[in-house]
Amino acid sequence: MQSLAISRIILLTGEVEAPHLSKMMREHNPALDICAVTAAAGLEEACANPTAGTRLVSFCSPVIVPGRWLTALPGPSYNFHPGPPERPGRYPPVFALYENAKQFGITVHEMLASVDSGPIVAAEWFDIPQDCDLPMLEELTLKHLVTVFHGLAPHLALKAEPLPRLPVPWRGRKTSKADCDALCAVTPDMDPAETNRRRRACGAHMLRNI
Repeated sequence: MQSLAISRIILLTGEVEAPHLSKMMREHNPALDICAVTAAAGLEEACANPTAGTRLVSFCSPVIVPGRWLTALPGPSYNFHPGPPERPGRYPPVFALYENAKQFGITVHEMLASVDSGPIVAAEWFDIPQDCDLPMLEELTLKHLVTVFHGLAPHLALKAEPLPRLPVPWRGRKTSKADCDALCAVTPDMDPAETNRRRRACGAHMLRNI
């Protein structure tokens, strides 16, 4: 029996990443129709008329995909998460640096209505450099994600069959934007060591003086 084929990709990612990821997939399927979206409004339009051969791929996007679209699409849909399986949720690099973690990583998983809970299909870990700050860790994480995306691109672009699942569970606390906002707030009376710890973890663009 001939296997099902992918004909359309809904690519949920940033404007900078979209053309590079699209090129990787079109190298394996030149006829692939790729609909790149960056915001919830665009996603709503892209998912309005799901057809066979459609796949949703989210790459480091903060947009939460409603469960109704995940159900309507042929599936499974996949998310490239900028953190290892033990760090589900938002802003995992921030919490890894604040907790002085020695390792970090990336996760690729099937998307379910509950964020960062679907079966894992790829995971990698790497050592965090000793003097690493947030921009450096985010850059390292992006490089690992792009490398893994490159390896999975043939399957994502061509085969409708699900990627093989790994026997790797999600674990750890699922962090939220509110958690990050609280961590990135500093006060005048805060211990200098704590302020420096938060400055390293949150970076200048996220740190807030209150």
